[in-house]
Amino acid sequence: MHGWIILDKPLGLGSTQGVSAVKRALRSGGYGKFKVGHGGTLDPLATGVLPIAIGEATKLAGRMLDSDKIYDFTVMFGVQTDTLDAEGVSIATSDVRPTLAAVEAVLAQFTGPISQVPPAYSALKVDGERAYDLARAGRDVVLASRDVTIHSLSSPVRGGEPAQLVEGGFRKRSAGGAPPSPPVQADGGPPPRAGEELQDALLPHSPLEEVTLTAHVSKGTYIRSLARDIALALGTVGHVTMLRRTKAGPFDLTSAISLDKLDELAKAFALEDVLLPLRVALDDIPALSLTPDQAGALRQGRILAGIAADDGQYFAELDAVPVALVEVEDGDVRVVRGFNL
Repeated sequence: MHGWIILDKPLGLGSTQGVSAVKRALRSGGYGKFKVGHGGTLDPLATGVLPIAIGEATKLAGRMLDSDKIYDFTVMFGVQTDTLDAEGVSIATSDVRPTLAAVEAVLAQFTGPISQVPPAYSALKVDGERAYDLARAGRDVVLASRDVTIHSLSSPVRGGEPAQLVEGGFRKRSAGGAPPSPPVQADGGPPPRAGEELQDALLPHSPLEEVTLTAHVSKGTYIRSLARDIALALGTVGHVTMLRRTKAGPFDLTSAISLDKLDELAKAFALEDVLLPLRVALDDIPALSLTPDQAGALRQGRILAGIAADDGQYFAELDAVPVALVEVEDGDVRVVRGFNL
């Protein structure tokens, strides 16, 4: 059991609780004791992809923290909370409601390299203490801005996703994927005729109570801060009401399982059916095939010389068995992370 189990984390569960759930599943399935860790914190109010590393895969959890992520998130306009999400209390309000056209026009400002100030309610440390502990104690929390990269930022509604008119705005289909109610005209008239583009006919110029966006971001990006700054750029305030991670590094929802499925597989002694190979987390780097003598040398921490390979990182393996994550420089191969398999 050395590899990855990908959870579709439910609302209200913390990342460490996800790790505990996998540990319990391993115990109840009779798999024995293994090191278990997660590959990137996901807030309790967020759902979606939570990679859980098992055994030797825990040595790669740090690489997962550095990987890109993709999120769907909903910004509700008109209220800003102290936590920048639905858990907090209101600290600012606005009557301004932007149109979808205005939202889409401002997204370019937040695409590419940007600087953002993390939320006061975050796990970052200030003088050795967690920022959220200081904020909950009522102390002022001042965090330095950080440079991040937003690779892409878009509204799924404009891509043809069904939407419905609600309280002067439009709502994307629910996070659970249930189809929305049939759309209606703002004046109460019949829905658009077949073939009409709803988003072209209604969406761009109607005031929005909320909007759902998709963001592909670099490590260190806070979606709550991104939502806050987008709302401010639109002349209003806002907070996140839905946050769902759809991809973390190479892992996406297609391989994610629910906690109920995890429990079911554990009871059936079939967790290996959903265990992804350790190698999957390194699908962005090439493999380096070794001879038995070379594998033995690397396992002893020795340097291999005269290897015909370009400089860079490689996944070294012997007959498909992972040996080490290595760095090649000028023909010399050095171990970055060794695997005891």
